[in-house]
Amino acid sequence: MDKNKNKLEDAIRIEIFKALSDEVRLQIIRILKNKGGEMSCGEIGEYIDIPKSTASYHFKILRTAGLTSTRKESLNKFVSLRYDTFSKYLPEFLETL
Repeated sequence: MDKNKNKLEDAIRIEIFKALSDEVRLQIIRILKNKGGEMSCGEIGEYIDIPKSTASYHFKILRTAGLTSTRKESLNKFVSLRYDTFSKYLPEFLETL
Protein backbone atom coordinates (compact mmCIF):
# COMPACT_ATOMS: atom_id res chain seq x y z
CA MET A 1 0.00 0.00 0.00
CA ASP A 2 1.47 3.35 -0.93
CA LYS A 3 2.03 6.22 1.45
CA ASN A 4 -0.76 8.44 0.04
CA LYS A 5 -3.34 5.68 0.36
CA ASN A 6 -2.27 5.11 3.98
CA LYS A 7 -2.72 8.82 4.69
CA LEU A 8 -6.19 8.82 3.14
CA GLU A 9 -7.22 5.69 5.05
CA ASP A 10 -5.90 7.18 8.30
CA ALA A 11 -7.84 10.41 7.70
CA ILE A 12 -11.02 8.38 7.23
CA ARG A 13 -10.35 6.42 10.43
CA ILE A 14 -9.78 9.65 12.38
CA GLU A 15 -13.14 11.04 11.19
CA ILE A 16 -14.87 7.81 12.14
CA PHE A 17 -13.39 7.78 15.64
CA LYS A 18 -14.22 11.46 16.13
CA ALA A 19 -17.81 10.76 15.14
CA LEU A 20 -18.07 7.83 17.54
CA SER A 21 -16.50 9.72 20.45
CA ASP A 22 -19.80 11.37 21.40
CA GLU A 23 -22.45 9.67 23.54
CA VAL A 24 -25.39 11.02 21.49
CA ARG A 25 -23.90 9.86 18.20
CA LEU A 26 -23.18 6.45 19.68
CA GLN A 27 -26.83 6.29 20.80
CA ILE A 28 -27.94 7.12 17.26
CA ILE A 29 -25.78 4.30 15.86
CA ARG A 30 -27.15 1.88 18.46
CA ILE A 31 -30.76 2.86 17.69
CA LEU A 32 -30.26 2.41 13.95
CA LYS A 33 -28.52 -0.93 14.48
CA ASN A 34 -31.32 -2.22 16.72
CA LYS A 35 -33.98 -0.96 14.30
CA GLY A 36 -32.27 -2.81 11.46
CA GLY A 37 -33.27 -0.30 8.81
CA GLU A 38 -33.80 3.36 8.28
CA MET A 39 -35.57 5.77 10.59
CA SER A 40 -36.70 9.34 10.19
CA CYS A 41 -34.47 11.98 11.76
CA GLY A 42 -37.44 13.22 13.78
CA GLU A 43 -38.18 9.76 15.14
CA ILE A 44 -34.58 9.32 16.31
CA GLY A 45 -34.54 12.81 17.84
CA GLU A 46 -37.71 12.07 19.79
CA TYR A 47 -36.41 8.68 20.87
CA ILE A 48 -33.32 10.19 22.51
CA ASP A 49 -35.13 13.40 23.47
CA ILE A 50 -32.91 16.03 21.85
CA PRO A 51 -33.89 19.21 19.98
CA LYS A 52 -34.11 19.07 16.20
CA SER A 53 -31.12 21.39 15.76
CA THR A 54 -28.96 19.21 18.01
CA ALA A 55 -30.03 16.07 16.16
CA SER A 56 -29.21 17.69 12.80
CA TYR A 57 -25.73 18.54 14.04
CA HIS A 58 -25.06 14.94 15.08
CA PHE A 59 -26.57 13.47 11.89
CA LYS A 60 -24.24 15.67 9.82
CA ILE A 61 -21.14 14.47 11.68
CA LEU A 62 -22.15 10.82 11.27
CA ARG A 63 -22.89 11.34 7.57
CA THR A 64 -19.59 13.18 6.97
CA ALA A 65 -17.70 10.31 8.62
CA GLY A 66 -19.41 7.89 6.25
CA LEU A 67 -21.21 6.02 9.03
CA THR A 68 -24.74 6.90 7.92
CA SER A 69 -26.55 7.91 4.79
CA THR A 70 -29.52 10.23 4.55
CA ARG A 71 -32.42 10.03 2.13
CA LYS A 72 -34.92 12.83 1.70
CA GLU A 73 -38.54 12.06 0.94
CA SER A 74 -40.93 14.97 0.75
CA LEU A 75 -40.41 16.93 3.97
CA ASN A 76 -38.82 14.03 5.87
CA LYS A 77 -35.23 12.84 6.06
CA PHE A 78 -34.45 9.20 6.72
CA VAL A 79 -31.18 7.93 8.13
CA SER A 80 -29.63 4.49 7.79
CA LEU A 81 -26.31 2.89 8.66
CA ARG A 82 -23.63 2.45 6.02
CA TYR A 83 -22.71 -1.13 6.72
CA ASP A 84 -19.94 -1.00 4.10
CA THR A 85 -18.04 1.55 6.19
CA PHE A 86 -18.46 -0.47 9.36
CA SER A 87 -17.34 -3.66 7.59
CA LYS A 88 -14.23 -2.03 6.19
CA TYR A 89 -13.05 0.07 9.13
CA LEU A 90 -14.78 -1.38 12.20
CA PRO A 91 -15.55 -5.04 11.57
CA GLU A 92 -17.67 -6.54 14.34
CA PHE A 93 -18.14 -3.14 16.04
CA LEU A 94 -21.93 -3.15 15.64
CA GLU A 95 -22.15 -6.53 17.36
CA THR A 96 -20.70 -4.93 20.51
CA LEU A 97 -23.56 -2.44 20.84
